[in-house]
Amino acid sequence: MSDPLSGFLRAIDLTDTGARTSEDIFTGPSQWMPQGRVFGGQVLAQAITAAMRTVADDRLAHSMHGYFLRPGDIEQPITFSVDRIHDGRSFSTRRTQAYQDGLPILSMIASFQDVDDGLDHQHPLDLAAFPEPESLPTTAEALAGLDHPIAKFWGEQRPFDIRHVETPVYLRADAPHQATQAVWMRAIGALPDDPKLHQAALAYASDYTILEPTLRAHGIPWVTPGLKMASLDHAMWWHRPARADEWLLYTQESTNAVGGRGLSTGRIYDLAGQLVASVTQEGMIRVPRGDAPDGDLGPLSRGQVT
Repeated sequence: MSDPLSGFLRAIDLTDTGARTSEDIFTGPSQWMPQGRVFGGQVLAQAITAAMRTVADDRLAHSMHGYFLRPGDIEQPITFSVDRIHDGRSFSTRRTQAYQDGLPILSMIASFQDVDDGLDHQHPLDLAAFPEPESLPTTAEALAGLDHPIAKFWGEQRPFDIRHVETPVYLRADAPHQATQAVWMRAIGALPDDPKLHQAALAYASDYTILEPTLRAHGIPWVTPGLKMASLDHAMWWHRPARADEWLLYTQESTNAVGGRGLSTGRIYDLAGQLVASVTQEGMIRVPRGDAPDGDLGPLSRGQVT
């Protein structure tokens, strides 16, 4: 496989085919994933990028709300249609639909705003209460010794460095079984100086671990036999500029789990302690009853991780 960061940049470098209906049409590739399904963060980043292509350069994304409708196929490209719903004096609104085989796999609406002055406060955070990212094990170190293609992919082929403050829930879910966690994250290399690209990169990375607090609360690791997980919807608000190639602290909490669904909220802070983004996602989380076949590694072996 190619360099993971180059693969990410290629994925969000959408092609404007010149085709027009009543909407703007773009296409983008699907990144390879060992389970054969498109990573949810990828299609989120591509969808917001498609919408960004249709707004003025000085208008940045401040919010998006998306629904995952169908699993994407990594063997096929994705077509994005952007409906220019509204352009006002300060705000623009866009709807992006992502398609494969003529069927929508994601539906997203996003809003953009001119940079403007206004009231300013944020949820406080004491960064000194968290260990420094370089002191924590990498994903590759956390999964060392597990000879499995998805474990190797997570440890070596993702474009973002993810480091858990608590013990990761990849292989076990140690006590205390709390509904909160925090991770440090950043791109594995330098990214271009384009604020819109960094916004898309933040959307991409925000999907990696957001559902893990629900697993942690119930003592369920990723390798639980028969575990099935899939993102259902994803909302994000960008508050302040941030670089996705510098360390960001992502605090997460599972506020509810019921009916086979788990709801998590997250806050993303930069190294200055500024709140740069907020995230909410609900996902399908199903843990079957009964014994699984010997050697079953749950979603790690059957490709049900999004």
